[in-house]
Amino acid sequence: MKQYLDLVKHVMDHGEKKTDRTGTGTISVFGHQMKFDLREGFPLLTTKKVLFDAVVWELLWFLRGSTNINDDLAAHTPIWNAWAREGGELGPVYGYQWRKWEKFVWDDAGKAYQKTHVDQISQVIDMIKKTPDSRRLIVSAWNVSDIEKMALPPCHSFFQFYVVNNRLDCQLYQRSADIALGVPFNIASYALLLSMVARECRLTPGFFVHTLGDAHIYLNHVDALKTQLERKPKKLPSLELADKKVLDCAFKDIHLVGYEHDPFIKFPIAV
Repeated sequence: MKQYLDLVKHVMDHGEKKTDRTGTGTISVFGHQMKFDLREGFPLLTTKKVLFDAVVWELLWFLRGSTNINDDLAAHTPIWNAWAREGGELGPVYGYQWRKWEKFVWDDAGKAYQKTHVDQISQVIDMIKKTPDSRRLIVSAWNVSDIEKMALPPCHSFFQFYVVNNRLDCQLYQRSADIALGVPFNIASYALLLSMVARECRLTPGFFVHTLGDAHIYLNHVDALKTQLERKPKKLPSLELADKKVLDCAFKDIHLVGYEHDPFIKFPIAV
């Protein structure tokens, strides 16, 4: 995970101070890219403990299409609690856009619109299997018409798959990247998703490419990140998955093996 530590150092050395929505203040750069080869190990940060169980539960929650923190899967990932509205609802966030993107079509009489939904996850997996050379293997969470309905607009907003030489790669565009808290979680989540899709499609998981827009360190995270920079990365763990379709996977089907890490570092969350 040297790429991640290089990002932290780069932002600390070259980032510019910037105000933000939360009022906390940041040091940030605009535009940065990291590339992780999953054949070299699962890219889970080792210079601090990352709660991989929470990564798994949240991804399964997204894949279910859920948008409520009272969902049994979300109960294991209290990350979203700070943004939830009355009743635990978050609006049409990631899971909704991934599985139920709203679409309007003419009825059979051609006189009126009917609302239906696009299951982007099922659609992109089907396309990978049938048209692997397509340049349209894309899932988007950034639905302009729904942004105002969301408790928090999607930070990791758009991802694309790429198939070559029996290998599956994935590139994510993340518009807003909280380097201390969010980015290690995001890397693990999309590496897991890539691995799950590759298994269903009988491909080798290859490169996860992480492209960041506003890559920032909150000012109250700086000291703890300096401590983390003093630590040396350890050998990456490996991932074991049950031979199941992506949308059939449960928590018990996903196993992390050989995860060695330094102690957990607590960072305050900026809401």
